[in-house]
Amino acid sequence: MTGEEAAGPPGPKVLRLLYFAGAAFIFTIGINKWRELERKSVQQQQGIHQQPKILSSTNAATKPIE
Repeated sequence: MTGEEAAGPPGPKVLRLLYFAGAAFIFTIGINKWRELERKSVQQQQGIHQQPKILSSTNAATKPIE
């Protein structure tokens, strides 16, 4: 046995190819959503641990307008 299928109508093969392509598309969307959620989670945790620095007028850099 070589692992190849017997010759038959091309319909089932094309249908399986479309199912495979559709599944790949859906999985790609899911992976991208998961990465986005992970990235947002990390950004939120970093925002909690780091206090935002507020510049006061005494330590703010001033630059003359040209």
